Amino acid sequence: MPETGETVTPLNQARRLSDAVRDVKNALADRDDVVVDMREAHRMRLELLAAELAPIFAEVPADVDYFDFALSSGLQPRLWIDAVSHVAMGRDRRCYRFLKDTRVGRVVLAESTDMKAVADQVTRYVAERMVERQRLLEGGVEPASGLIRPSAAEAEPPLRAVVHPSRGRSFLGGLGLVLTGAVVGLAISAALFWERVVALIDSVKP
Repeated sequence: MPETGETVTPLNQARRLSDAVRDVKNALADRDDVVVDMREAHRMRLELLAAELAPIFAEVPADVDYFDFALSSGLQPRLWIDAVSHVAMGRDRRCYRFLKDTRVGRVVLAESTDMKAVADQVTRYVAERMVERQRLLEGGVEPASGLIRPSAAEAEPPLRAVVHPSRGRSFLGGLGLVLTGAVVGLAISAALFWERVVALIDSVKP
């Protein structure tokens, strides 16, 4: 009979290791499938939103080049509206999130499980950008909507006009102040030395 430890134990260890390797591979495959399924689910819902917005995208003039209207791939697919705004799916795979990058960080313009509600917000955003562009071309300075931060000219009130006096008035005003100060100084000096003046006059009299 074969001795214990020479044949049985190595065979059992090899079998257990191969089983463990197979289990790890299966777990990794299942996780990859979940990631792929999640990405595909996100992309499919964004494709539905893009189809819903296709008529809006088609109405944008060809000379307007700051809209993207592109669906990107990757771990988190995104439907880009322009360089700073896009629509992505939430972690629950059902919530549409319309996001915009600003100087103070990323803000949520719309968030809903209703695809049409988010499509309406995207449509309004595109319309606001179009109106803003038209106003800028016409020489306007005010933004078209409340989604866009007001300009510094709107945020701060205009400065009041300062009326500077003429040089002649400034000179006369300064001269008057000097004369007034001299008169007041003489009056104070006379009051302080009045007794001495009276004593001096008495001593001069015969």
